[in-house]
Amino acid sequence: MAETLPEGAGAGRAVRTSSILLIEDSVSLQMIYRSVLTTAGHSVVVASSAAEGLEKFREASPQIVLLDLMLPDRDGLDLMRDLLAERPQISVIVITAHGSINKAVEAMRAGAHEFLVKPFDEQRFLGAIENAVPPETPRETTPARRPSAPPPRLPDPLEENGFVGSSRTMRAVQDKIRSVAQSMATVFITGESGTGKELCALAVHRNSNRANGPFIALNCGAIPQDLLESEVFGHIKGSFTGAISDKLGAAAAADGGTLFLDEVCEMLPALQTKLLRFLQTSTVQPVGATRPRKVNVRIVCATNRDPAEAVRLGQFREDLYYRLFVVPIHMPPLRERQDDVIEIAEAALHRFATEENRRFTALSETVKNRLRALTWPGNVRQLLNVMRNVVVLHDGELVETHMLPPDLDGGRGTDAARKVQDPAPSAGGLDPLLKLPLAQIERRVIEAVLERHGGSVPRAARSLEVSPSTLYRKLEQWNAQD
Repeated sequence: MAETLPEGAGAGRAVRTSSILLIEDSVSLQMIYRSVLTTAGHSVVVASSAAEGLEKFREASPQIVLLDLMLPDRDGLDLMRDLLAERPQISVIVITAHGSINKAVEAMRAGAHEFLVKPFDEQRFLGAIENAVPPETPRETTPARRPSAPPPRLPDPLEENGFVGSSRTMRAVQDKIRSVAQSMATVFITGESGTGKELCALAVHRNSNRANGPFIALNCGAIPQDLLESEVFGHIKGSFTGAISDKLGAAAAADGGTLFLDEVCEMLPALQTKLLRFLQTSTVQPVGATRPRKVNVRIVCATNRDPAEAVRLGQFREDLYYRLFVVPIHMPPLRERQDDVIEIAEAALHRFATEENRRFTALSETVKNRLRALTWPGNVRQLLNVMRNVVVLHDGELVETHMLPPDLDGGRGTDAARKVQDPAPSAGGLDPLLKLPLAQIERRVIEAVLERHGGSVPRAARSLEVSPSTLYRKLEQWNAQD
């Protein structure tokens, strides 16, 4: 799971909690998942094998089961079928790697409520849990006709209701957020990966008169396209194979609050049409339903692509673009934020030092100069990773130069990575590929790019300039053949 900075579960607002059975054989992942869930207020029982999981399932009677499909003593899909046979109403969320997406789709057809593809971030994780909580679950307060939102995650080390950084560019962003927050106008956030687009969306929500309503975030690029319609609009029991119960989509779950559509330019044209109709009519029609339902939702969307260029290339509907692109907010890259890098680094240092029980209190002047000199292609997310690395691997009162990761030496490695992300292979490097069929060359290239991007299909797709759905389909085909 992608590392994030937990902010404390649902500060100042009601959060739905649940009892969860986690069946995962990796001890390290058990600790990570359990920590995130308990911080959000859920009670968690852990099992390391299918046999232990079935035993604790019968003892604990959980509301939700988090199930890794790769277990040491049994296939997770077979275990899921047994769990659903005993309690058909149970919500099972399966966890799988990119190489097993076809199994995850099979699990959905067999009755899983949701699946998560590694690596996933905390917002996606808690959002899936929140959507799986049965409607009858008691709550601390009762918003009655809609589910509560998952506790929002702040991706950066931020103050609870603002950004770290006092540069002129960030003050302009904050001013724009305050100006637009109270309106119902659709906000379209652009910016490079790691600049804090989701944080910006959350700030719009928190400063609006919908702050007490749900904030539902959906990453359109992280969900296989054949499941995206159900994720956005929901489905009715029996509408397709595996739909064993009604499922509330993100649009209906956000009723009275804000729906954040991240990577919105990755939607297939057919779903873009349905989204346009939703924006025009404020109604949702779940898959298999005969009547639409009226909802009151504020839309905020984001992309790290140029939306106008996507329209020009025919990848994004022009009429949808004009519907969404009402109030644009551009999140500036970290390299354009002057000394914000130092403010963010110091805020992250203090938080991580507290979490890891370290003595760090400040950055040395040499380290500050080094951080200012870097171009930060990964933006704030990259800076957070650097500070986490320093705090985990070292201790002391002052962060010194030798504590920084070696690939940041003088910023040369970072600059080179920015300028040459996909260097052309040498002639000698091409020789082995030239002996292979074209289909095998394509597979090797895609797998290499996926590995370079840490298994992220959306990022690999952007690097290859193809749709994420194309990569998902190819991965499913290859796994079916293997």
